[in-house]
Amino acid sequence: MNRISFLLIFSLLISVSGYSQKDFNQYVNPFVGTGGHGHTYPGAVYPFGMMQLSPDTRLTGWDGCSGYHYSDSVLYGFSHTHLSGTGVSDYGDLLIKPFADASLDIDEYITDKKFSSEFSHKGEHASPGYYSVYLPNDAINVNLTTTARCGMHQYTFNPENHNKVLLDLEHRDQVIYSKLQFVNDSEIVGVRYSKAWAQNQKFYFVLRLSEPIQHKFLYVNDTLMNGPNFAIGTDVKAILYVPQGLENLTIKVGISATGIEGARKNLEAEMPGWDFNEYKSATEEAWNKELGKIDYTHPSQEKMRIFYTSLYHTMIVPNLFMDVDSMYLGRDFEVHKSEKGDYYTVFSLWDTYRAYHPLMTLIDRKRTLDFIYTFEKQYKEGGLLPVWEFASNETFCMIGYHSVPVIADAIAKGIVPDRETMDIMLEAMIHSSTRPHHGLDALMEYGYISSDQESESVSKTLEYAYDDWCIAQTAAILGDEEVFNTYIDRAQAFKNIYDPETGFFRPKANGAFVKPFDPREVNFNFTEANAWQYTFYVPQDVQGYINLLGGDAQFIEKLDSLFMGCSKTTGRNQADITGLIGQYAHGNEPSHHMAYLYAYAGQPWRTQDYCHQILNNMYADAPDGLSGNEDCGQMSAWYVLSSLGLYPVNPADGYFVFGSPQLQRATINLENGNKFTISCTNYGENNKYIASVMLNGSEYPYSYIHYDDIFKGGNLVFTMSDKPNREFASTQGYRPVSAISNNQIIPVPYFEFDKQTFNKKTKLEIHKNFDGALQYKICENGEWKFYKKPLKIKESSIVFARIHFTDELVGPETSCKLIKIDQDLKVQLLSEYNSQYTAGGSHGLVDYQRGGSDFRTGGWQGYLGTDFGAIVDLGKKKTISKITLSALQEARSWIWLPTYVEFYYSVDGETFTSLGKLEHDVSDRILDAKLYEFVMEFDAVEARYIKVFGKNYGIIPDWHLGAGNRSWIFVDEIIIE
Repeated sequence: MNRISFLLIFSLLISVSGYSQKDFNQYVNPFVGTGGHGHTYPGAVYPFGMMQLSPDTRLTGWDGCSGYHYSDSVLYGFSHTHLSGTGVSDYGDLLIKPFADASLDIDEYITDKKFSSEFSHKGEHASPGYYSVYLPNDAINVNLTTTARCGMHQYTFNPENHNKVLLDLEHRDQVIYSKLQFVNDSEIVGVRYSKAWAQNQKFYFVLRLSEPIQHKFLYVNDTLMNGPNFAIGTDVKAILYVPQGLENLTIKVGISATGIEGARKNLEAEMPGWDFNEYKSATEEAWNKELGKIDYTHPSQEKMRIFYTSLYHTMIVPNLFMDVDSMYLGRDFEVHKSEKGDYYTVFSLWDTYRAYHPLMTLIDRKRTLDFIYTFEKQYKEGGLLPVWEFASNETFCMIGYHSVPVIADAIAKGIVPDRETMDIMLEAMIHSSTRPHHGLDALMEYGYISSDQESESVSKTLEYAYDDWCIAQTAAILGDEEVFNTYIDRAQAFKNIYDPETGFFRPKANGAFVKPFDPREVNFNFTEANAWQYTFYVPQDVQGYINLLGGDAQFIEKLDSLFMGCSKTTGRNQADITGLIGQYAHGNEPSHHMAYLYAYAGQPWRTQDYCHQILNNMYADAPDGLSGNEDCGQMSAWYVLSSLGLYPVNPADGYFVFGSPQLQRATINLENGNKFTISCTNYGENNKYIASVMLNGSEYPYSYIHYDDIFKGGNLVFTMSDKPNREFASTQGYRPVSAISNNQIIPVPYFEFDKQTFNKKTKLEIHKNFDGALQYKICENGEWKFYKKPLKIKESSIVFARIHFTDELVGPETSCKLIKIDQDLKVQLLSEYNSQYTAGGSHGLVDYQRGGSDFRTGGWQGYLGTDFGAIVDLGKKKTISKITLSALQEARSWIWLPTYVEFYYSVDGETFTSLGKLEHDVSDRILDAKLYEFVMEFDAVEARYIKVFGKNYGIIPDWHLGAGNRSWIFVDEIIIE
C-alpha cells in the first residue's frame, strides 16, 4: 500500500461518518492516569494499535509498570511497546534516545549510562496519536506519532551540538537474545527476545532514517565492537552520529512479532513516506472516528474531558497483533495466517469482562467478533482459552476463565454469526473449566474450593461459579441440555461457602469455616480483596444471595454496612485496594458492580446516590485522576457506561441497570446504522436522582434496559431531580432480576470444632444453611445417622455429613478429618510470626499437619525480616535421637530457606546444649516453591525441652526484583523423635 492510498482510505472512512466531523480529540487528556497508581502512558498510539510509542521515565517499581510516571523529571528515551494500566510491568522494546554532548568520545557515556535527560511537563504535549517533549539539556525537540504497526520520530536539533541517537535493546526486561544489524547507513534491523511477565516475548523491527548516519558504533555488554555491521548478545546497543549541522532527523520504525520481513512489510505498507504531519493527521482522523461512536455532551468541559479520555483508554487495548499480510505469532509460537478476523493480544480478562467487553458490544461489534476469533485461534494453537494473555504468552495472572463470559455474551447478542464457531467455543469453554489446576479439581469433586487446598479459594469459588453460569447459558442457546444441567449446578457453588451466621462467603478448611474471621482482613483467601469486597459477587444469582440473607431488607442492610462502614482494612497491605467508600473499593474491579445492587432490592435511588458519588469523586481530569490501576480499559469503561446511566451487573445477561446519568445528551452511533440517544431533562449538578424515564416516547417504569432495545435504536429520556423517587422501580416486576430459579442444588453442611488435632477428646458440631435434616457417619463405611447434638470424638476419625430430605433425595457429602495425637506438646515462640501466615498459631508447628507447596494456603508460619526461634515442651523428660524442621523456599515471593538451623536440648528449660548446626546446599536463586527438611540425627539424649533456631536469609540481594527489602522465613512442622 503506498502513502497516497493509505491516506485516501482514511479520508473515505471519515467522509462516510458524519458524526466524526466533530473534534472529539480535543477532549482527550492522555496524561490522566499517569500519576498516582493509574499506570497509564501518555505516548502516541493508534486505536487498538500494535505500537505504543511513548516516553520511558521509570525503570522499576510498581508505579513504573507503564514505563512512565508523571512525578518523574528524568527521561530515558522512547520505546515502542507499553502496557496500559496493568499491575505488572513488561514491554519497553527498542528504546531510542536522541541526545547531545560536547565530545565526540562516547565510550564513557555507554559505561556510565548517562543517556537520561531532564524534562519538564511544561515542554510536554500529548493528544490522541501524538506526543512531543522538549529536552532542554540536549536542546532537542521530540515529536512522535504512529500508525497501527509503525511509529515515526521527528527530532529537531541544535545544529551546533554533537547530536547522536542511542538504540538500546537491553532496556528494562531480561533479554534472552537480541541482534542488531546495519543494512546500510539509513536502515537498521533487529530482534529482541525478552523475559519478564511474559516469559518468551518476540519483537522484530525495521528502522529507517531520513538522512544517512555519519558514524555508527555497536556495543555488546557496553564494550565497543570493532568491524562487523551486526551485534548479537543480551546487552546490545548502538550509537548513531548525526551529521554535523543537521537540524532535522526523522526515524520511522515498523514492528512485528513474526519476523523482520513482517516488520518490513508493515513499514512499507503503512509508512512509506516521510511526511510526519500527514501520518499524524491520519491517525488523529482515525481517533476522531473511533471516539465519535459516542457523541456525548455535558455542560462541564472538565466532564467532557473525563468522558472522552475514559473512552480513549478503552480504545488503546487490546492491541492488534497481526501484520498487514494477516500473519501473526500464535500461542504455539508458530507463525500463522488469519483466515477470518484481525488477531489481537493483551487480554486483561479478569478486569475487562465486567464492563469493558459489554461496552464493546455496544460500540464495536466487529472488533468484538475479532476478539472471539482470536480466542478461537488461541484455543486451537495453545490448547486453552486466554486467561491473561499478551505477546502470545499466557501468564495465568489473576483467576477464573473470564474469556467465557465475553464469548457467552457475544453469542447471546448475535455477534458470532456461524454455528461452527459457537460449537468450538462451547467446547473450549468446557475444556477451560475442567482442567485439573487452580483449584478446579477440588471444585469438581467437592462443590467448592477449600482454603487448605488452594489459595484465593473464596474468590475462585465465586468467580468460577459465574463463569460456569455463562457456560450454561451458551449450552442452552445451542440446545445442549446435559451441559446446561451440569453447569447450572456448578453456577451455585457459592452456596457451599455461605456462612448464615455472618452473612458472608467465607473460606473453609477441613469442612469448617476458618477462624478467626474478620471481614475486613485482606488475606490469601481472596484475590486482592477481603470478604466485604467479594461477598456481593454473585452476578448470576443476586436473588439467590438475597434469599440466603433473608430478604430485601437484610440485603439492603448488608449493602449499607458495606458502604457506610469503616474504610480501614486489616491483614496484609494490598496496594490495589483504593478508592474506598466504607469497604467498597472502586480502585479494584471486584467492587465495580456493587453500587448497582440496590436496584435489585427495590431501592434504585440508593444506586443513583452512590453512582453519582463515585463518578464525581473517583475520576478527575488530572494525572492522578484514577482511583486505581486503569486495567486495560476496565476502570474507564465503568465511567463511560455509568456516565450514560447504564451498567451490566451481570456482564453476560444483556441487561444494563440504570445508575445516575451524567450528561445532557449522548448518542451511541451503532454499527447497524441505528442511533440510540440518551438525554436528561432537568439535568443539574445536584439532580442525581431519576424521577421518571421515557423510552421512545412512552413511560418506562423499569430500572434497567436490555441490549436489544438499545441495538434497535431509539430515545431514552431520564427526568432528573434533586430528590429521590422512592416509588420508581421499587416493586417486583420493575426491578432488574438475576436469579437461578430452577435446578436448585442442595448445599453441603459445614463443621465446627476447636482444633483438627486433639489429645483426649474433642467436640464436633455440624450445621447447615438449607432446609432438610442433617445426617452424619463416622468413617467411609459407617452408618448414616440423624444429627441431633454435638458429637464427642475420642479417636482419630473422618466424619461425613449431608442434608437429607428423603431416602431418594439427599445432598452431596462433605467431610472433616480429626486427629488424636499421643502427646500434648506446648510451643513457646521466640520470634513473632506475621499475622497473615500463622499455620494455626504456635500449636500449628507440632500438629502433624504439613504445609504444602503453596505458602498461601495457611499451612506455613511466616517470619518477615527476623530469625525463627521456638522452644517445644515435651511435657516430661523423654529420650530423643532425631529432630526435623520443615521449611519452604520460593524466592520469587521473597521466601528463602534459613541459611542454617541449629537445634538445642534442655532438661530444665533454662540451660540449653547445642545438638549441632545444619546448613543446606539449595541455591538461593531457585524461584519456584521447594520444600526442604533440616534433619538432625544424633546419639540419644534425655530432654524435656527442644529449642530450634533458624537464621534469616537477610536483605534481598541486588539481582532480585525485591532488592533491598527484608526476606521471609517459612517453617511448618517440628518433628521430635
